[in-house]
Amino acid sequence: MQTRLKPLVRPALLHQSVQDAIRAFILDNKLRAGDPLPPETDLARQLGVSRNSVREAVKSLESLGILETRRGSGLFVRAFSFDPLLENLSYGLLFDLRELAELLEIRRTLETGLIGATMRVMPGTAVVELGAVVTAMAERANRGENFADDDRRFHQVLFEPLGNQTLLKLLDVFWLTYREASRHTDMRNPDLIPTYNDHAAIYEAVAEGDVAEARAALDRHYAGLVGRLVRAQAHFRQAGEDRPETEPTGG
Repeated sequence: MQTRLKPLVRPALLHQSVQDAIRAFILDNKLRAGDPLPPETDLARQLGVSRNSVREAVKSLESLGILETRRGSGLFVRAFSFDPLLENLSYGLLFDLRELAELLEIRRTLETGLIGATMRVMPGTAVVELGAVVTAMAERANRGENFADDDRRFHQVLFEPLGNQTLLKLLDVFWLTYREASRHTDMRNPDLIPTYNDHAAIYEAVAEGDVAEARAALDRHYAGLVGRLVRAQAHFRQAGEDRPETEPTGG
């Protein structure tokens, strides 16, 4: 009996292999942000590939925030940034509210879990700034104006005392992603007064030094956001059911 042919394992695309080689070069040589790489012609010669393959790989690495091309100067390692992650998250989550809900749950866990730590080291100036932000929210809410920028600043001020820049960037990525996704759903017009009330309750607990109440207020705030997501998901499901079925096409 004849043996069956085994499926072929497709080799990696050439530009992907070039990307991997450039990443390895950066790591092996312990290059840091701002350090130069060899010119594209040298990279192509050393790798034994065409300059077009290197250029395609470089463009991909630039889109990932790993490299940057400086006109007239050459190719450099780029400082790490969450921006490419943000762009991919906000775009991808426009199509999957379930994943957005999961992201929101991570943010909820981080903030409720760290609120006690940040309150222990929060200076009086930060508490005062939180109060000013909440006051601005109230004024805008009463005028029917969106206060997204104040909302963003509130959460930044809340956790800045920890001095953890990675945490601040991560929380900001989550916040911006949620806002961007909200712009493309029926969540884009939140009830302003309840949202203000949520932040006012968090502020009051922080100002009084009540960690348990601050944690509970944060939890209630995120429960409201989750509720909006659930309603949005139901809306999209209903919209899909109301959509007429397309006729099947011939094979």
